[in-house]
Amino acid sequence: MGEVGTPENPIRVAIVGSGPAGFYAAEHLLRDEERGVEVDMYDRLPTPYGLVRAGVAPDHPKIKSVIRVYEKTAARPGFRFFGNVEVGSDVSVEELRRHYNAVLFSYGTSVDNKLGIPGEDLAGSHSATEFVNWYNAHPDFADRSYDLSCKRVVVIGNGNVAADVARMLALPREELEETDTADHAIEALANSEVEEIVVLGRRGPAQAAFTNPEVRELGEMTQADVIIDPADMELDEISSAYVESDDCDPTNRRNVEIFTDFSQRTPEGKKQRIVLRFLCSPIEIQGGDRVERVAIGRNELVESDGRVSARDTGEREEIECGMVLRSIGYRGLPLEGLPFDEGRGLIPNEGGRITDPDSGEQIPGLYANGWIKRGPSGVIGTNKKDAQETVSNLLEDLDAGRIPAASDELDHAGLEAWLTERVSDHITFEHWRNIDAAEVAAGEPHGRPRVKFVSVEEMVEAGRPDAASSASRPGAARKAPA
Repeated sequence: MGEVGTPENPIRVAIVGSGPAGFYAAEHLLRDEERGVEVDMYDRLPTPYGLVRAGVAPDHPKIKSVIRVYEKTAARPGFRFFGNVEVGSDVSVEELRRHYNAVLFSYGTSVDNKLGIPGEDLAGSHSATEFVNWYNAHPDFADRSYDLSCKRVVVIGNGNVAADVARMLALPREELEETDTADHAIEALANSEVEEIVVLGRRGPAQAAFTNPEVRELGEMTQADVIIDPADMELDEISSAYVESDDCDPTNRRNVEIFTDFSQRTPEGKKQRIVLRFLCSPIEIQGGDRVERVAIGRNELVESDGRVSARDTGEREEIECGMVLRSIGYRGLPLEGLPFDEGRGLIPNEGGRITDPDSGEQIPGLYANGWIKRGPSGVIGTNKKDAQETVSNLLEDLDAGRIPAASDELDHAGLEAWLTERVSDHITFEHWRNIDAAEVAAGEPHGRPRVKFVSVEEMVEAGRPDAASSASRPGAARKAPA
């Protein structure tokens, strides 16, 4: 076959996961002008873009504009998308290793961490990620229901997802109907009886993980006052020293300024309230058949070896509520045929090179990037640099002869034929364009960016080249909001 990585004999790379991490890796690979590269991207959903489609809040359309960058990557020669294909079920990791020179795993961390407290599994206690997926029309969660007849919801966590769900719970119908929020979620949220959303952070305002824009938005809600007790902004010695030091991240310093402004505002008497509380940890979720209250413990900050952590003071309080959403971090899921670090919820790796957990040695041809590589941190753009590191190491291994040979039995066309035999209704990028066009067309009459399909079956039907009838549009299956 000759040397791998030339125009005559391109290196074959399979990327598992089509979110930002996967697309940035594909871009870094395909723009390499010195080597021949072919990239096949696999995703278990028929739709690409991962968290940009299913995780970014619907009222943040500008963030979703990054999709245009990914579309340019998809248009590059050598790129193919295979959606509606689940690696580990429809095809195995071992099969991918046999047919590709390298396999790069970019499938993220999709499972919320557990609180590990009594009552966490009561009805009304939910993962924030599942709630986000529900209002973003993820097909795995479209049939979920959330009881929003309660007066108060408690959100546990101090990151952007916590801010997103708090904000979504307080958006009025007219603002929801300008977005691509799932139809079922628009109806439920617009008819919600929730009057107060309490957001709990275990550490202080100087340590909150929100980004500045997310915090500012909470103070700009048309239907909700944002409330912070002025006493919470009396920083302890550790926080004060941090904010005043050169080591303070500008984001944290600006957050403290914004929080201080919120604490000094006079409530306007809006329909809802978003209450930010700090130095609070849930101790127990209480109730009979479902959530009725959360017992919380008051914390104090302590510093050890340069690390600031929250310590329980023993002081207790109860907050009456009807729903709890936890947003305290995420972990990945293991995939058969790959090593997995159960403690961290990640694939063990060094610079994106997947390693054997027993020997610590690199496993030839296997790579990781994105959250499944480094953990759930950073913003969408963080994945670009992360992907560059992994791809650079992959290409270094190629140049050093450390990339294994792929099976000679299947050429570029043969790979797709093999996959078609295995998954006859897989979705190509052209099929995705059909899905995309149908969703956009369904949204246009209502002034919305799109009306999303909420089932895999609908997506597959709309993705077929001959699916031109109105029955293949989301609006035909479910009435869009008037």
